[in-house]
Amino acid sequence: MTESEKVETSALYMNPDREVAVINYTSKYVTDIFTLINSKEAEEVVRLFLEDRRHTPESNRSDFEDADPKTYINTLKAVLLDRPDAFDTYKREEILFSIEELYSYYRSYLRIGVVNQHGSAATAKNFMQMDNKFNDVVIEAYRTVEEKLQGSPNKTYRQVSAGTSACILTQSVDWPIPEGYEALKPIRFLNTISLRPPMMMKTPSNKREGTFTAVPDNPIAKFHGARDEWYCFPAKIGESLAYIYFQRDYFVSGISLANLFEVASEKDVAGHKPDEILLFGLPKTEGDVCHYHHDEENDIWVGEVPYNDKTTYFGYMKKMCLTLHNLHMIYENRLPIHGSMVRIKFSNGKNKNVVFFGDSGAGKSESLEALQEIADDKILSQETIFDDMGSFTLTGDGDLYAQGTEIGAFVRLDDLSSAVAFNNMDRGVYLNPDRKNARVIIPADTYNRVVGHHGVDMWIYANNYDKDIGIHQFDNEEDAKATFIEGKRFALGTTDEVGMSTTFFANPFGPVQEEKRTRPIIDKVFKHFFDKGTYVGEIYTHLGTDKSKDSLNESAKQLLDVLWNS
Repeated sequence: MTESEKVETSALYMNPDREVAVINYTSKYVTDIFTLINSKEAEEVVRLFLEDRRHTPESNRSDFEDADPKTYINTLKAVLLDRPDAFDTYKREEILFSIEELYSYYRSYLRIGVVNQHGSAATAKNFMQMDNKFNDVVIEAYRTVEEKLQGSPNKTYRQVSAGTSACILTQSVDWPIPEGYEALKPIRFLNTISLRPPMMMKTPSNKREGTFTAVPDNPIAKFHGARDEWYCFPAKIGESLAYIYFQRDYFVSGISLANLFEVASEKDVAGHKPDEILLFGLPKTEGDVCHYHHDEENDIWVGEVPYNDKTTYFGYMKKMCLTLHNLHMIYENRLPIHGSMVRIKFSNGKNKNVVFFGDSGAGKSESLEALQEIADDKILSQETIFDDMGSFTLTGDGDLYAQGTEIGAFVRLDDLSSAVAFNNMDRGVYLNPDRKNARVIIPADTYNRVVGHHGVDMWIYANNYDKDIGIHQFDNEEDAKATFIEGKRFALGTTDEVGMSTTFFANPFGPVQEEKRTRPIIDKVFKHFFDKGTYVGEIYTHLGTDKSKDSLNESAKQLLDVLWNS
């Protein structure tokens, strides 16, 4: 694709290669349908649409779509004004057919409305109303033309997100920028985000490959991003502060972060150096892959991800953020945990905090869902503390607590129970729902709950490869440690791995990169649990061998019995 095929005006950016559109309300704000149809931006949308339609077989498109953009727009104006010459050249039916296609084409893009706050409190309060009004204008324009062409009003109206998929309020914030990082200063921070779920989004890539490695040179030297092309999502990942800079063609990943991480407030950002910085969408990285660098002088973990089709998969955004966070945790003598933690309230009055541990596809989330499905009236509630990544911290007085990193869950659609899927459908961000490894990002818990200090009653390894059924408690510390450290699993194709594999401590996002620093922390954590008599074991999930989930449900029943009776 050449640059000329994109739309690039002060008010609108559209990239058909990535199906991303950015609408800058600050540069131009449309408040009525006549201003909309007379705008340069509307003509540019029509231009892209007609170029796209010319790749469609003639039998599936109308003669009206052979028109040039100006003729197309002028015909629509004639329809709107009820001019008698509106149908001199093209038939009413073919114009109507094309308008339906144009409407669908525009809505196939991820469309982000942007308002720059510039310190205005009024804008902060009203930006969602601005976005709502623009959506109303777009849907009014479509319906007015449609009903004039069909000669009658509709009997059914669908209130879809006609104008935008989401809207963001951006703001420049002063923070102590270290020497060498000055290129980041012009980039605005996302202050407030308004989503229109359920959001269905597409990316060229739908799988993550490989691990992230260290580089000796700071990637910040490669950053030369323009203010209008880059944005910063300030995230609170656990107790870390991360500034996630992304190029606008990655808005699918950038906006999806809102369902996964807490947005740091202006107070959190102003005057604060981040623990981590991610540069997502650099023109080139070393070897054209993902890396990180520890800036020891400023104590900042800096990640780099190259601009290419492969890295459009949201897993790159999420896992790079978590890798930087986990490395930060290791250097603070905390132990990153690849797993999920749930607080279960039982009808017998007991409460249990359970951590499921394992690499991608091992059955952590599936075990939780199976437990809920077979529990009947024994379980009153299950609260997710973290879904994918957390950490264990040993305190100075010999205690241990767990914390999470994310306020949401990034899960495969196929792995969701129908109850969980339907209960969260209206809040979800869906990625490639028509493809293998389709994913959804759904909110899970509040930030304060996620980063609270939670005790651990049971730590259990998700074993998806052995044929045993049920759960097994380790008799001694060394056997338990060996299983957890080996990180064995049957890979299910959610990454580039397939078949049996092992990963140090089942966590390729931090511990693998810093194994030497991680091992002493592992030793201390296991000693703590066995000294305290905490249940450390494994659950046989059978996900690598039994797709029916019958065996997993049997294992979940044994788990429930142990929790109920302990």
